[in-house]
Amino acid sequence: MSSTTIKKILLVDDSPVFRRMLKSCIPKAEQYEFYEADDGLMAMDTFKTKRPDVTFLDFNMPNMNGLECLTEIRKADSKAIVIMCSSEINPESLKKMLALGALMGIKKPPTRETIQEALTKAQEMIG
Repeated sequence: MSSTTIKKILLVDDSPVFRRMLKSCIPKAEQYEFYEADDGLMAMDTFKTKRPDVTFLDFNMPNMNGLECLTEIRKADSKAIVIMCSSEINPESLKKMLALGALMGIKKPPTRETIQEALTKAQEMIG
């Protein structure tokens, strides 16, 4: 059993529908605290004040795109666990995400399986 578990999750996407869809894929058995942001600037604010254990971050957003936001999050916390979400996951975008410090990239729309796999991988990083 790991000493630390995921408690706080930040969902960042400019679509409230996607944030709801993402949240619905996260296992209900766990008692997570959820925080939401609809653009990169709000995400940075929320990240700095709430210090989430895991951040699900959209690739394409207004004001500050996902890669810019990922860069800023990693500056604020070099150990931050960020999972990028995009409808356009391709080898080039995935390479950029991982180079900037994302744990992984998942394709939209998410499934329970891909979200569980992402959370398992994140838990391994924490624990």
